[in-house]
Amino acid sequence: METERSKWQAIGRGFLNRCPHCGRGRILHRYLKIVPNCPDCGEAFGHIRADDAPAWATILIVGHILVPVVVHVVRETDIPTWIQMILWPGAALALTLILLPRVKGMVVGLMWAMRAEGAEE
Repeated sequence: METERSKWQAIGRGFLNRCPHCGRGRILHRYLKIVPNCPDCGEAFGHIRADDAPAWATILIVGHILVPVVVHVVRETDIPTWIQMILWPGAALALTLILLPRVKGMVVGLMWAMRAEGAEE
């Protein structure tokens, strides 16, 4: 019988780019590439396919963070439009680049914990 895997622990470890099994090895190398196996415990990750879930969730999170900030700044300040045309796309890009690998780690960790590898065979 297989032991139950903690979903919240796997999500937290994935956010930190750590192996959801042991918490030590990295699950992503380069920027978004999933390692075939954990370098510490050997747990296999190469078969897990996160597909579009990390990108979708990242867009959702960035939008929920930036839209209220943009609305508040536009209502409460007199920042020139040309500055806002540089500021908001730059903020969206920075948030996206920071969050995307973390969200992918969370999705991979959750899929590992649920044993939902996503392999289409």
